[in-house]
Amino acid sequence: MTAIPRREKLAALFRQAVVIPVLTIERLEHAVPLAKALVAGDVRVLEVTLRTPVAVDAAKAIIAEVPDAVVGIGTILNGDDLSRARELGAVFGISPGATPELLQAAAASNLPFAPGVATASELMAALAAGFDLVKFFPAEQAGGIRAIRALAGPFPNARFCPTGGIGEANAASWLAEPNVLCVGGSWLCPPAEIRAGNWAGITAMCERAMKSLKPRDR
Repeated sequence: MTAIPRREKLAALFRQAVVIPVLTIERLEHAVPLAKALVAGDVRVLEVTLRTPVAVDAAKAIIAEVPDAVVGIGTILNGDDLSRARELGAVFGISPGATPELLQAAAASNLPFAPGVATASELMAALAAGFDLVKFFPAEQAGGIRAIRALAGPFPNARFCPTGGIGEANAASWLAEPNVLCVGGSWLCPPAEIRAGNWAGITAMCERAMKSLKPRDR
């Protein structure tokens, strides 16, 4: 897969997703019912973060048992994490930041990947490595919508998936920005609801969000 098709494949996936839930799965037995609850609410593109001891097994279980889920791996911090994501069968990878080593490994990989940026210099490094679709993180803390508007000036071709501090109250405002393809966040799967096994409640939250946040051409 060449760089351009890989990049456009990821852009199309993110554009259609609208919202990508950031999943930090603490217990393996929660993985499949959580994914099924999200998919039932029309949220199919999922980011399983490598933040817990069960994350890898959780991603494996979702990929194996929830075929309608489109599973990406998040919190990719180095080349080993990137390789692990590929071996798991992830559809994409995403990172909160990007070292030169990670950008080099991702550029050499055929896994669609979105590095994380918070500054103009970090965005320049991502663009130089061939990545024009990036995660803007932590979005609210790094300057919010005004920051992403400012980046649109010198970097008109850059596209973003803002994550961090985004929820039901402000997701639509972020998605209204022309350089934003989708948003990431954990508000669709609150830890308390996961621990309680309130899968119906999570599905209802997803349905409400997807009805109010429609994809558009970007």
